[in-house]
Amino acid sequence: MAKTHADIADSSPINHLMESHALLTRREMLGAAGMASLAAMARTAPLAGSAAGAVSQTIQGRPRIACLVTFWGAPGSHADWIIAKLMDGYWWQGAHTPSRLDVASVYIHQFDTSSLGQKVCKAKQIPIYNTVTEAVALGGTDLAVDGIVIVGEHGNYPTDLKGHWLLPRWWMYQQAIRVFEHSKRSVPVFNDKHLSYNWDDAKWMFDKSRELDFPLTGGSSIPTYFRTPEIDLPVDTPIKNSIVVGGAADEGAIFHCVDVLQAFVERRKGGETGVQSVQSIRGPETWKWVERNAWAGRLLDAVEKRLELKPGSIRENAQANTCIVEYNDGTKAAVISGPGASWSYAGDIEGQKEPTIVAMLGWPGPYSQYHAANGQPHWITEMMVTRKEPFNAERLLLSTGIVNHYMDSNWENGLYAAVGRRIETPFMNMKYHTTRGPMFEKGERPPNIPYLRGFDK
Repeated sequence: MAKTHADIADSSPINHLMESHALLTRREMLGAAGMASLAAMARTAPLAGSAAGAVSQTIQGRPRIACLVTFWGAPGSHADWIIAKLMDGYWWQGAHTPSRLDVASVYIHQFDTSSLGQKVCKAKQIPIYNTVTEAVALGGTDLAVDGIVIVGEHGNYPTDLKGHWLLPRWWMYQQAIRVFEHSKRSVPVFNDKHLSYNWDDAKWMFDKSRELDFPLTGGSSIPTYFRTPEIDLPVDTPIKNSIVVGGAADEGAIFHCVDVLQAFVERRKGGETGVQSVQSIRGPETWKWVERNAWAGRLLDAVEKRLELKPGSIRENAQANTCIVEYNDGTKAAVISGPGASWSYAGDIEGQKEPTIVAMLGWPGPYSQYHAANGQPHWITEMMVTRKEPFNAERLLLSTGIVNHYMDSNWENGLYAAVGRRIETPFMNMKYHTTRGPMFEKGERPPNIPYLRGFDK
């Protein structure tokens, strides 16, 4: 069984590096004859294609997608809970929504430990290809699918000194890009979580989506989860300062919080203006920063009061950390780690006496068909069908960049400091004005029903 994110953080990066180099050669799931048969079936099925660059065009019929994943070996893995819903339907706005697309192919980087993915694909008669190129070309050399879903989350991968989890998202993405360029056409791409642990890789990924004219989305599922209360901020809300309180122990966890933050602050008056600087503070120094910044303390107190937590209880966390973000228009924000808050946004709004607080609570449900978020599979499907980004991809890039530089902030010349350096980010000057409506789940929460896998266990 592959190790969890927490296991990887606690074990030797050197051992993981040695293990990860051996992953590119794998046994075929069905044997040579079975794999050839399924690949032939995939290649000969009709393709519901679209013209290159037709970003607003709606796919006629059911889009066929390739899923490129790092690991699919446990019900809690992102690959399982995302792809299961894309194949068999998801819970949306109080009801089951049947699948509107077909998973035509799969590539699994850590194939040998992904026994669940092997079993699901065998039951569903979905071919697992040995390379990314084969998966997106259905065994050929030209692009042969209508969309690509990249789930580079979970698996046995190393972390570096700064805590970056070295997941091969860019590595899979750039191979798909090669096929786009060879085929002279492109299709929508979804990338789970942040684009990459490396800013240059992430910026390259975003730029390629603009150069080749294809819709790009991804990020955290939390902004689309159930909210209390069920509101979104109106576009052009005069936000002054914001915080998000939630679990932020490592790179993956703080990305969820940062992406929640960006989902709210992008709706501020005048639109997104880009990020001026990022800083990380860890441990007890977090609370000294909160004391020096009264706006952050006031918002933190408001979150505790709204969630009926013991006053001051979040400040009792000695392992706390904060990600401080300054925007080009002067807006200030912070992510503060804290127990008991799930993911909670608090914002100072000009003209309002009390802060606006929105909490995303009650995560993630049992391991069954509707486990974890269902909003994200819905918006993946919408993008594949309509060829329209559900939100500005610049938001995904900014969330990625904030996390990248937060992870770097505490380190300089190989030395660690609890009070990280303030990193100026003039290159994160993305400007856009969101027009999207609410994207979060509403209504009755999903029931606990068994997986629709095609087998019992």
